[in-house]
Amino acid sequence: MKLRQNIRHFAAKKALTMPVVGDIATDKLVDLHVRVFGEKADPSHREEREPHMAAFFECTFDTYVRALEEGFSEAEAREITHIQANFDFYNHGWTEMMEFPAEELEEHYERYEAFFERYDIDIANPLGDFHTQEIPAADSTPERLEEPEHPHAVGGFADDVYVEDDDGEIHVGGQEAPEDVDVEVAPGMQNVDGETDESEA
Repeated sequence: MKLRQNIRHFAAKKALTMPVVGDIATDKLVDLHVRVFGEKADPSHREEREPHMAAFFECTFDTYVRALEEGFSEAEAREITHIQANFDFYNHGWTEMMEFPAEELEEHYERYEAFFERYDIDIANPLGDFHTQEIPAADSTPERLEEPEHPHAVGGFADDVYVEDDDGEIHVGGQEAPEDVDVEVAPGMQNVDGETDESEA
C-alpha cells in the first residue's frame, strides 16, 4: 500500500520504543489515528466507532513494535498495522474507511503471511495474539460489502510498501532513517488538539 513517510514517522518509531515515553506516545498516537480514521467514517456512525478504534489501534502499536524488533523497516512495520486496521474495517463493512480496495486484502495479507501466521493474524482475526485487551463492540454495515465504495482507498500498490515523502516523491520499500531524530516531532506529540493531518498516520 502507499503511505506517507517523513521525519515525524521516524520520531514516532523512536518514541514508541523508549521506556516511559513509549506509553505517552502510544496514547497520543492512538488519539491521532482515531481522529484521522474517524473523519473517513460515515458521520452518522463516527462517534459510536471511536471507542472500538481506540482500543484496536492501541493493540496495533504493540504489533508495530514487535515488527520493528523482528527487523522490519519503519514503513513495513507501519504498513502491517494499517493492514490490520483495514482487515477490521472490512470485517465491519466500514468500506468507506478502507485505505485500499477490498479486492487487495488477500495480496496484502500474503506479503506478510509469515509474520501474520506467527501471531495468528488473518483477515477474520486482525489482531491475533496482539488482542490483549477488550475491544468495545461497534456497529457493522455488512450491506456495504455487496457493492463496496472506497472513497479514501488507493489501489495498485499491493505488491510492495510505497512511501511518499514531503516532496511528493515515491520510494519503494521506504526511506532510510535519518541519524538524528527528535521524539518531540513525532505525530501526536504536539498540537494534539489542533488540526488533524492525515499524512501523520
